[in-house]
Amino acid sequence: MISKALAEEVLVCAMGGGADFVELYGEITRNNSISMVDGKIDRVTDNLISGVGIRAFLGTKTVFASTSDTSREGLLKCARSVAAAMGEMRAEESIVLRERMFPNIHPAKVIPTSVDAKIRADLLRAGCFAAKEYDAAISQVSGTLAGVDHTILVANTEGLYTTDRHIRTRMAVSSVASAAGVNQSGFNGPGAGMGLEFFDLVDPVAIGREASRSAMVNLGADYCPAGTMTVAIENGFGGVIFHEACGHSLEATSVAIGASQMAGKLGQQIANPKVTAIDDGTIPGAWGSVNIDDEGTPTQKNVLIENGILKSYMIDRLGSRRMGLPMTGSARRQSYEYEATSRMTNTYIDNGPDKNEDIIASMEYGLYCKKMGGGSVNPLTGAFNFSVAEGYIVRNGKICEAVRGASLVGTGSEILQNIDMVGQNLDRAQGMCGSASGSVPTDVGQPLIRVSSITVGGR
Repeated sequence: MISKALAEEVLVCAMGGGADFVELYGEITRNNSISMVDGKIDRVTDNLISGVGIRAFLGTKTVFASTSDTSREGLLKCARSVAAAMGEMRAEESIVLRERMFPNIHPAKVIPTSVDAKIRADLLRAGCFAAKEYDAAISQVSGTLAGVDHTILVANTEGLYTTDRHIRTRMAVSSVASAAGVNQSGFNGPGAGMGLEFFDLVDPVAIGREASRSAMVNLGADYCPAGTMTVAIENGFGGVIFHEACGHSLEATSVAIGASQMAGKLGQQIANPKVTAIDDGTIPGAWGSVNIDDEGTPTQKNVLIENGILKSYMIDRLGSRRMGLPMTGSARRQSYEYEATSRMTNTYIDNGPDKNEDIIASMEYGLYCKKMGGGSVNPLTGAFNFSVAEGYIVRNGKICEAVRGASLVGTGSEILQNIDMVGQNLDRAQGMCGSASGSVPTDVGQPLIRVSSITVGGR
């Protein structure tokens, strides 16, 4: 990484354009992955990302530049370009950095990048083989085992100089079930902010079987009927709807410029009183957790919505300046090539007052969404459209036949008000979230919830 003395020199140089604050973000990340298709290794990758991003502030004006040349001259050249873009050069000032260490909430035991490829391939092979053997109708299986060793350095003109290291592991298996010319897919992709000791907690065989189980359910399912109906959404990845339709609307990136449906609503009732939603980057070993954010601010547990009342936004440094509110440890970026923006970490709807069995029993007719798929959302309006990866019709309080091809259509503000039952089996699932600062790992989650009325797309 970059020495404290060199970081001081670079920051002073970047301040020369009249900035009132400058940060330096350094990164060394090693990614490795093994991919397998139909029992054969398809690809093995091992790459190293190394570079520095420099950002200068003057009020709410920012200038950013990055470089992969981390030599002294390369860093000073990058800093001079930032200073020149900011404004007229001025006399340089001295900066004294003081090193800070923050608690490590996710120590890893077995670093994925240090383990022989054969050991990692055997883990992946076990998952893919279990998926293939699940049923004779499983026609294709693909899988990936990925490990990340991510080290950052943050230094700024407030005197901060700190480093952090984060290890992540994830296995993903996709299965295709085929019969009579019909193909249906299933997916399972758990991960965690830990090393290969992750597989002491999660069985690769179970990962593969779950992907194929879901594919087989969809293969035997009829098309979902369309219409407005009551919908129950299961825990874990069901939380992707809140993440997309509501979570992005609570990030300062959109709130601070008025491009969010939630702008100006602090203290207002925006959801059913049973809804409490949290973004918590401090959960030990969680996929989206980090010790510090990518601006060097310690992460924290941010209660976004409490009993239906909007309590907080997720705020980075620029958002803090624009909104006059404190930073919440929510600044994240894919790599040194991106400016950090406010992003989610582990975002979920908390457990509620209702028993899970009562939620299903309360439904005379509706849709039970056991697994959610991907979708799209407009943060300004909150309008969303999400596919249902695995769904079932509910009749007279009982889960009945499986259906496929369902989608949920609505707006974030509408669904928050229409969540009228919240269960008690909170669970989280893993994904990658894309936004202005690139793709970052995030957890989504919730218990089983009931939405009293929502548009279901189908046939």
